[in-house]
Amino acid sequence: MCRHLAYLGRPRTLRSLIYDGDHSLEHQTYAPRLNVGNVLNADGFGVGWYVDGADEPLRFRRAQPLWTDASFREISGAVATGCAVAAIRSATVGFPVDESCAQPFRAGRRLFSHNGIVADFARVEAKLRELAAPVDADARAPVDSALLFALAARAWADGADLAAGLAAVVGTVTGLAEGRFNLLAADGASLAATAVGDSLFVREGPDGVELASEPTDGAPGWRRVPDRSLVSADASGVSVTPLEGATWTAS
Repeated sequence: MCRHLAYLGRPRTLRSLIYDGDHSLEHQTYAPRLNVGNVLNADGFGVGWYVDGADEPLRFRRAQPLWTDASFREISGAVATGCAVAAIRSATVGFPVDESCAQPFRAGRRLFSHNGIVADFARVEAKLRELAAPVDADARAPVDSALLFALAARAWADGADLAAGLAAVVGTVTGLAEGRFNLLAADGASLAATAVGDSLFVREGPDGVELASEPTDGAPGWRRVPDRSLVSADASGVSVTPLEGATWTAS
């Protein structure tokens, strides 16, 4: 159910983040190794990145497979950034293949991506909408991930930091529904992620830190994040702590 990645560190091109490596994010669109329940992630893609002087991150999103967009591949080599989030999508049955559903979603300076599923979404949709209100444009996208994003945006607006906002979402949604809740967020200066029901890896190096659903290459340094964990990363390093109270099933 989808794949995503994030980077924080010295500026590098979007092409290197998305296309480099023998198991790059592009490769994961048609040959993922650790996906649960599907063999393709071809229902759209998106990338958000930070530019010095801009009030909010820029985004590029499409409702087509990443490998089909030769123009984006070309442009990505000319865009460098010190922080980015990218995602490829496998649409859950019942949700449309639409650009508005492609992640990352955006709330001010923050980017958000969800890799997973809210099980029995129809049963809990009304409650999630009640808890998430009011919502901005991205949170109105016709997909379950949009309401998780809305919950995060509300937590951030109420004063939670990047990681605490994701932890709050997991605490709320696991009290209502089962599913897989791997969340990923960035604010330009830090990254945060949860591992709840699906794979997540982290790699730290001299140039920066990467978080990814699957390692993008066979180079050393990738560490699997334990399930039901919260990850925080900034210039001071990476921390991985237990995500208290998170429950899930691989439904």
